Amino acid sequence: MTTLQKARSDVLFEGLTPQPPDVVLSLIRAFAEDPRAGKIDLGVGVYKDEAGATPVFAAMKAAEARLLETQATKSYLGPEGDFGFLEAIAPVAFGHTLAQTGMFGVQTPGGTGALRLAAELANAGRPGATLWLGTPSWPIHSQIFAEAGLNVRTFPQYDAAAQRLLFDEMLGALETAQAGDVVLLHGCCHNPSGADPDADQWRQIARSLAERCLVPLIDLAYQGLGEGLEPDALGLRAVLDQCESAMVAYSCDKNFGLYRERTGALFVRAGRHQEAARTNVLKFARCGWSMPPDHGAAAARIILEDADLAAQWRAELETCRQRLASVRQILAKADPRLAPIGAQKGMFSILPLNPDQVGRMRAAFGVYMLGNGRINLAGLTPSNIEAFVRAFGACAEE
Repeated sequence: MTTLQKARSDVLFEGLTPQPPDVVLSLIRAFAEDPRAGKIDLGVGVYKDEAGATPVFAAMKAAEARLLETQATKSYLGPEGDFGFLEAIAPVAFGHTLAQTGMFGVQTPGGTGALRLAAELANAGRPGATLWLGTPSWPIHSQIFAEAGLNVRTFPQYDAAAQRLLFDEMLGALETAQAGDVVLLHGCCHNPSGADPDADQWRQIARSLAERCLVPLIDLAYQGLGEGLEPDALGLRAVLDQCESAMVAYSCDKNFGLYRERTGALFVRAGRHQEAARTNVLKFARCGWSMPPDHGAAAARIILEDADLAAQWRAELETCRQRLASVRQILAKADPRLAPIGAQKGMFSILPLNPDQVGRMRAAFGVYMLGNGRINLAGLTPSNIEAFVRAFGACAEE
C-alpha cells in the first residue's frame, strides 16, 4: 500500500480533546437514573406548577389552534424572522415600538441564539473585544462569548456565602473597562442568584456605562417572573435611556412557556454604524441557522396582537410569578439561613452550601441542584418543600 493509502481520514480530528459534560445536562441524566421516589429536581431551569408539571399556557394553546387553522404556508420567512413578532414583543420589553427604540431586531433560536449572534457581531466589529461578566453567572455565558472570539473578563457580583449583591465591586469593574468593551447584564431575575440591582442601582449602572462609552448586552430571559412585566423591564429601560449603543437578547422560553420552540430575538442599537451592524447580523444569522424556527414566534405574535389572548397570557404569567414569590416566602420563614431568598426574584437562588454539602443533599436526600448551590425554586411544590427544608437543615449544619 502507498503511504497515502495507509493514512486514515480521521487525522482531521486528531487535535480534538474530550470535553467535560455539560453540568446541567449531566444533572438531568443523574436525576432520571435515580430510582428514589422522593427525589427532588431543583437543577433544570424550567418553570413547574404545584403539581410538578411544566404546563403549556392556555393562551398559547389557543394561539396555536388559531395558527393551525389560518397558517397558509410553511415557506421561509427570511433570516430576520417574523417581523410581526418583533414589533409585538418590542413594547413588552422596551415600552415603545421597535421604531421608537432606535433598534433593529432579528428573531433567533431562543435567547441563547441571540447571545451568540451578539457575540459574533461584537467580535466582527472589534476582533477580540473584551466582554465583562459578573460572577456567578449562567454557566454557558462565558462559553458562548469565548467561543465567538471575545476576551472574557470576570468580576465578582454576588457573594453566595453572605447572600448579597456585590454592587460596589460591580461598579468598580466598570470603572476599569475601556470604551467599546461589552458588559453582560442580567435584565431581571438574575440567573443563578436571584439578586437584582434596585432602581437606584440600575440608574448608577446606566450612568457608568454611558460615561465610559461601554456597550451593554442585556440578557432578558425572565421578564414577568420577578415583580411583573413592567417592573422587570425597569433596569433594561434605564440603561437604554442612557446608552447610545446597546444589544438586548430576549427569550420567550420562560414567560411564554416556549422552551422547546426556541423563540427569542436580538435587538441592536449601533449608533452611526447601524446599517453595517444590521447587515452583519443578518449574515451571521444566515450562516448560523439560515432561517429561524417560526412556530413559537408566530404563536407569541398571535397572543400579543389579540387583546383577549394577551390579557389571558398576562394573567397566566402572573400566576407563575406569584407561585415563585410564595415559595420564596415559605423558604425565608422556614430557616433563618434562607431568609435572603425572600427578597430575591425569579426562579433561581444560590443556597449557602459548599460543594460537599450539595453532594450530601443529593446522596442522602435525593435533592438535585448545581454544584454551586443554585436551585430552581419552581421545583419546590407543596408535596416536597417540607422535605427539602429538612434536608437543607441537616446538611447546612455539617
